Amino acid sequence: MSNNLKKEEYNRLVNLAGRAAIFAASLLIIVKLIAWVMTGSASILATLTDSLMDVTTSIINLLAIKIALQPADDEHRFGHGKAESLAGLAQAAFISGTSVYLMFNGISALVNGHQISASSVGIGVMIFSVIVTILLVAFQSYIVKKTDSMAIRADSLHYRTDIAMNGAVLLALILAGYGWYWADGVFAIAVSFYILHGAWQIGRLSIDALMDKQLPKADEEKIIKTAYHIKGVRGVHDLRTRLSGNTKFIQLHLELDDNQSLLEAHIKADKLEAALESDFPHADILIHLDPLSIVDEEKLNDKLQFETSPITSEKDNI
Repeated sequence: MSNNLKKEEYNRLVNLAGRAAIFAASLLIIVKLIAWVMTGSASILATLTDSLMDVTTSIINLLAIKIALQPADDEHRFGHGKAESLAGLAQAAFISGTSVYLMFNGISALVNGHQISASSVGIGVMIFSVIVTILLVAFQSYIVKKTDSMAIRADSLHYRTDIAMNGAVLLALILAGYGWYWADGVFAIAVSFYILHGAWQIGRLSIDALMDKQLPKADEEKIIKTAYHIKGVRGVHDLRTRLSGNTKFIQLHLELDDNQSLLEAHIKADKLEAALESDFPHADILIHLDPLSIVDEEKLNDKLQFETSPITSEKDNI
């Protein structure tokens, strides 16, 4: 999220992007349905099904965004960010089922080798679909630049792949116009595998978020580097990070010299918190202060316990 963007403006832009995706997908459903009825193309049916999934996932995504943007309350002290991940699991299950249906439909078209009628209608619809999707992705990219919303970024990535998929279907229809009717079934099967791959990615990312997977290594290295830039910081340990919706949670122990007041230590922690908020806007940050002597003593005790452990003793006797 932009540092200068107010929360109200962020909410407005993210919701606007969600509504735009629903409108575009609904429009494409209407034109593709007409084209499929007129042509009987299996590949158009594949893209029609994909558009049905698009509008479903966009609606779920919009609802998840509305829930995720709700502030923390007495029963959800860490906010509602994981609503997006739960929605992602539901999307993955739905998409997996429809991809199997499309695969069988494509195999049937390939085996039967039925001819496609009114191919010019199908070609015109696919060109229209590519144009509408390009416009939607351009708008979503603008919103992502303004808000850095992960939900809209993921939705935009999905529609970017739709551009390539619709282009592939367009090519299949053109080839069918030259008598290569097998291309229709082949591309329908290919689309089903593409959709199944997308379902796997969505499901994996959702599970990672629900299982509190740590932030990327580059982010954690940046956190540690930022801490060492604060004057008087002697070390950092027990760094824990996770992502919930658009909120990054950062927890760490800060090692400081013993001979300073609580106020001085608190000021250093405040400086680090401000620096981290600059790098990770609107993150939830928790910093625990540790006297350096206590940390050194704990490290020494850990070392002594290791050296005197039964496993270590047996290893030394070998």
